[in-house]
Amino acid sequence: MTTDATDGQWLDATAQAALVRDGAVTPAELVEAAIARIEARNPRCNAVITPMFDKARAAAAGPLPDGPFRGVPMLLKDAVAHSAGDPYHCGMQVLKDAGYVAPTDTALVARYRAAGFVILGKTNLPELATSATTEPLAFGATHNPWNLDHSPGGSSGGSGAAVASGMVAVAHGNDMGGSIRIPASACGLVGLKPTRGRNSLGPGFGEYWALTTHEHVLTRSVRDTAAVLDATAGPVPGDPYYAPPPTRPFRDEVGADPGRLRIGVRTRRPRATDDVHPDCVAAAGVAARALEALGHHVEVVDLPALDDPALGESLGGIFGTFVARDLDRWSATLGRTIDPAELEPWNQALVEGGRTVTAARYIAALERANDYARGLARFWAPTDDGGDGYDLLVTPQLGAPPPPLGVLGPGNAGPGLSEAMGALTVFTFPFNITGQPAVSLPLHRNGDGLPIGVQLVAAYAREDVLLRVAAQLEEALPWADEHPAWCA
Repeated sequence: MTTDATDGQWLDATAQAALVRDGAVTPAELVEAAIARIEARNPRCNAVITPMFDKARAAAAGPLPDGPFRGVPMLLKDAVAHSAGDPYHCGMQVLKDAGYVAPTDTALVARYRAAGFVILGKTNLPELATSATTEPLAFGATHNPWNLDHSPGGSSGGSGAAVASGMVAVAHGNDMGGSIRIPASACGLVGLKPTRGRNSLGPGFGEYWALTTHEHVLTRSVRDTAAVLDATAGPVPGDPYYAPPPTRPFRDEVGADPGRLRIGVRTRRPRATDDVHPDCVAAAGVAARALEALGHHVEVVDLPALDDPALGESLGGIFGTFVARDLDRWSATLGRTIDPAELEPWNQALVEGGRTVTAARYIAALERANDYARGLARFWAPTDDGGDGYDLLVTPQLGAPPPPLGVLGPGNAGPGLSEAMGALTVFTFPFNITGQPAVSLPLHRNGDGLPIGVQLVAAYAREDVLLRVAAQLEEALPWADEHPAWCA
């Protein structure tokens, strides 16, 4: 393999796969180059917590499935999607101490393999994926490649840092309350949360953490995001949610003309009268001006449905129960009762709160969540159906720039932590509840050079619209040549 441009480290997965197909490089060469980058850069980032290099080398030696990403290296977030025979710890010291190994591939991992990806290892995340930063006590903090003193976001922070630092072009993530979009924003990446049910959680789960969990990847290009979704989308038998199939491959939407769209912009913090951090408002403004220049109708909207207190009421009744159930499930798996005191303080509090939720209150919370989703979805519904008739919503992705490490970490579990976490994620949670596709795009940087993402949200099952417009913005405001200086 040639070594120009630091051995192709900034090529996206689509370009790497093309090199393999053309015979310009072998899967083994791609894998060795990625391993070398991980070994050189991971000590500064702490993105990869479980190297699986011997397995990756064996897989790259072949035979590999002749899928669209044959021979391309990738990483798995160490939660929800697991791989057969490999350590699986979900950021937990308990599972790390037990040496727990997952017995099977999930359906999603099987599809990654069928697409030809070579899995190099597992990435870091907060304990039980419950935080907007990636600082687990079990594995230590992951550092943002753009400023090593700052958080890469969470919960897919290890994956975000790995892609942003050039270790790999694509890494798996999942999004229960923003956990793909948050690190995409913090690390300057493309992060799509697909429609609910687009990627399966099977066979172990029909739904995970009720209706909130969505699986996909973090990438550096819109076309990678689209093409990986083509390789993984679709239900497996027994899935409780079904996302309508696309009319054509998602990859074909990249570069397709979206027409003139009606786009609303909202920067005011939900359930508050003030705007979010000025850097994040500025990022949304950059996107709005670019969209207007592309010929779309863009206007500021009030969108009162986003402020419905049903969101907070529903989350308060269900979120702690998710973590309590996780603790019970892992206790059964390990064959012993895990005491909440074995968890980090934030998760201890969540478990204690979850234990107080009655079955009736839990069902009531789900009903309130669905009330919220119905009200908010009207923004995208056609006007003749009683909706507002917008095609897209643009918001800041986060309520503030990536915070310094420690601000949201497990050593700072005081009474203000929940409020600080909520202030950062005010624009992410709503669309886990609605199940709509939402993407974070790296369209801005603040005065300190930190990436500031912008969120675009489409109607249910309309990833096609998101990808068309995301590709327009990628061309108008290109980011492909922007990388952390120390990784050059």
